[in-house]
Amino acid sequence: MLKWALIFAVISLIAGVLGFGGIAGTAAGIAKVLFFIFLAICAIMLIAGLFVGKKLM
Repeated sequence: MLKWALIFAVISLIAGVLGFGGIAGTAAGIAKVLFFIFLAICAIMLIAGLFVGKKLM
């Protein structure tokens, strides 16, 4: 997920430099959404790992 966010961020930067404002804005929006989804999944997995780790010990 983070890989795709970085790809869309690079596409956004390249499109912005070349003057394609609409494409750059859309790619930046997609990158932002994917990054926040990645953070949410990361936090959920961290919390789940803490609870599972306590049950195993």
